[in-house]
Amino acid sequence: MTYSTEEKKSLIKKGKITASKNIKGFLNAVRKKNGSVNAILHVNENAVAEAEAADRKIKAGKAGRLAGLAIVVKSNISVTGLPVTCASKTLENYYGTFDADVIAKIKAEDGIIIGMANMDEFACGSSGETSAFGATHNPAAPGRIPGGTSSGSAAAVAAGFCDLALGSDTGGSIRNPASHCGVVGIKPSYGRVSRYGLVDMTMSFDQIGPLSNDAYGAALLMEVIAGKSENDGTTQFRDERNVQSGNARFATANKVPDYLKLLQNGVKGIKIGMSPEFEEMCSDKRIYGLIEDAAHKFAAATKSTIKQIKLPYVDMAIQAYYPIVYVEFFSGTRKFDGRKYGKKIEDSCGEEVLRRILGGREISKAEHHGTYYRKALMAKKRIAEGFESAFKDVDIIISPTTPMLPHRIGTKISDPMVMYAYDAYTIPVNLAGVCAGVVPAGKIDGIPVGLQTMTPAFREELLLQTLAGIEKQSL
Repeated sequence: MTYSTEEKKSLIKKGKITASKNIKGFLNAVRKKNGSVNAILHVNENAVAEAEAADRKIKAGKAGRLAGLAIVVKSNISVTGLPVTCASKTLENYYGTFDADVIAKIKAEDGIIIGMANMDEFACGSSGETSAFGATHNPAAPGRIPGGTSSGSAAAVAAGFCDLALGSDTGGSIRNPASHCGVVGIKPSYGRVSRYGLVDMTMSFDQIGPLSNDAYGAALLMEVIAGKSENDGTTQFRDERNVQSGNARFATANKVPDYLKLLQNGVKGIKIGMSPEFEEMCSDKRIYGLIEDAAHKFAAATKSTIKQIKLPYVDMAIQAYYPIVYVEFFSGTRKFDGRKYGKKIEDSCGEEVLRRILGGREISKAEHHGTYYRKALMAKKRIAEGFESAFKDVDIIISPTTPMLPHRIGTKISDPMVMYAYDAYTIPVNLAGVCAGVVPAGKIDGIPVGLQTMTPAFREELLLQTLAGIEKQSL
């Protein structure tokens, strides 16, 4: 029987389903079906023992918020004793020596890490096909890509291998596969969740976020992993000077809301923004039509209004994003020189990873630095200003998640820009530093299509409320 996250949590808490039974059920599903999905690269052999320990805490009334729930982790997030391969031959024999902040928080709430998920190699890709250990398949659309780079995390949720999953999002890496696999995915505001323990692709953009079958599960995991960390200087904190000056973006950053309680309140009478720029970017007009219909249904149900807004420069997002990504990825991979751990990355990586290393090396040269990197930063600023201006007139912005349906696995795409176009709607969010999430909106040709909602930075509660409302309309 399939349960919602809320139902499963309640049944475990009441002892009607034991944590160990829940974990054994998922591990059995992985054994039976992972061969055809390839979502899980490594299973935690201690998962059942950890579940039994959680059962004892549940009986004693001392269990945490995630007690007994099964969680899959993207293979670029450090978990003590488990492989942190980044789906690359470079790190295929590297095991985590410490817990990332998000993992420590999950364990403190008695969540059970059951395995490490497949992904695009070093988070380079948009399809889930660049992993050194084979492509991830889409359980919701057999034969098609699941999207990337958090391909295994989204596919694991969709395939019924776990209750919740963690991914990381640089320019759509949580939202893209969430859309293609028909699940919920959240890209938190930059600074909302600690990145300590994440092998990030780009330090300026990456955020760890949750994936779930429903908005409740995403809210539950967000509530656990969010907050300031002394290990990560990018996480924001409450500063009384900002409170007094009215700078809400930073004044409330460390105050993690009770997302589950706020989820119950819902939203009414909000202003919803939709942009003609986004419509023009959609190569499959059926997708935009589906998203537009879902937005109007949500607006009618919540007595909200839809307003057309201008988002200048979003069509430049891909061109601005990749020079920054290439440069920062090149810089970040210099530690993979084969001396301290792993192999030298240039000698062991795949084509897409090498393309980004070589591109970053070239752009970083003095004679090219001002031509590409600095101009990309200027475009990034303009895009952020466009969102800031738009959010003065509307509460949320709705768009498609991807401009096209996922292609079939193995389809030869010789032009990298065609692959990069999958992230045309998601990249602007990372450039602007705001938060966004995806919820299933329907299907086209039997393939899931996700609706993306964007809100101002540190307004995850509004984001989750909106996703839950749209989810309710789609049921």
